[in-house]
Amino acid sequence: MAIRRKSTKSPPILSHEFILQNHADIVSCVAMVFLLGLMFEVTAKVAIIFVTLQYNVTLPATEEQATESASFYYYGIKDLATVFFYMLVAIIIHAIIQEYVLDKINRRMHFSKTKHSKFNESGQLSAFYLFSCIWGTFILVSENYISDPTILWRAYPPNLMTFQVKFFYILQLAYWFHAFPELYFQKTKKEDIPRQLVYIGLYLFHIVGAYLLNLNHLGLVLLVPHYFVEFLFHISRLFYFTDEKYQKGFSLWAVLFVLGRLLTLILSVLTVGFGLARAENQKLDFSTGNFNVLGVRIAVLASICITQAFMMWKFINFQLRRWREHSTFQAPAVKKKPTVTKGRSRKGTENGVNGTVTSNGADSPRNRKEKSS
Repeated sequence: MAIRRKSTKSPPILSHEFILQNHADIVSCVAMVFLLGLMFEVTAKVAIIFVTLQYNVTLPATEEQATESASFYYYGIKDLATVFFYMLVAIIIHAIIQEYVLDKINRRMHFSKTKHSKFNESGQLSAFYLFSCIWGTFILVSENYISDPTILWRAYPPNLMTFQVKFFYILQLAYWFHAFPELYFQKTKKEDIPRQLVYIGLYLFHIVGAYLLNLNHLGLVLLVPHYFVEFLFHISRLFYFTDEKYQKGFSLWAVLFVLGRLLTLILSVLTVGFGLARAENQKLDFSTGNFNVLGVRIAVLASICITQAFMMWKFINFQLRRWREHSTFQAPAVKKKPTVTKGRSRKGTENGVNGTVTSNGADSPRNRKEKSS
């Protein structure tokens, strides 16, 4: 009898399954390399580009403002290195939330594969939207954008950013760039990849545009209410997965979604179409970061309006689909009366319900007479 020997050949170290199962550990090791680089003088100059914000400018104090000097930032090519490092951090945080929060809930609820992927998506996005909304609101309040919205066009071009504004945009870019490798790590279905690539691309397009065109104040004002509406949608979907009768959150989200689109259009037209159009300095100047020219304003407004129209189109289709599903579910089923023939009725009385022998059929008078004889 031939004895089969087990193959001792080990799988390749960087195989497909190995990367998927240990991607968080691999990314953590890469991030630790940059952090350890800060400890040595030889590598500190390179590592600091990835870990800390670059292009720092210290302005001396004035009598009207503070008594201490203030630090501001502007953008440059080195920001790509910082975005890359915090993209690694976003992947690590994504894996922590997935393993210690979402996976435990999935094991208890026993979701199907479709609900499992959507639950994970909404869980990750709701955490990010909530964090960004709270942080963005804090920035708006601390820098007086809510009390005086005219700063959006009066202070243009704000080519110098505070630490928290620049760090906010760096983390926004890092998060949405990290979404690309997560499509691979999370084994996203092929039919879901185009949809996710569209909204990831839209976020990156508008955030990068606001960052490079020095419209970071306007971008921040528009992102905060948009993130709040998206947070409400995803948190409502999480409750819906646990209880399919829950619909209140979606109704509130539908109202706020429309109001959010109107608010975005009003603020965009008011800032770009009226405020910047009436500014005195309307010359293209890369040194000062002034992009307040007619062509740029038209491009900005066109991109915002097209994006809002696209979102409203998707929203209307979503609501129509939910309305059809709800009406189909609520429609009463028309019951047909069964036509019973004589032979079938006699068989039914003899054999009971659905052909099964009942106690009455088994002890019929004819049967009792045969038993007594």
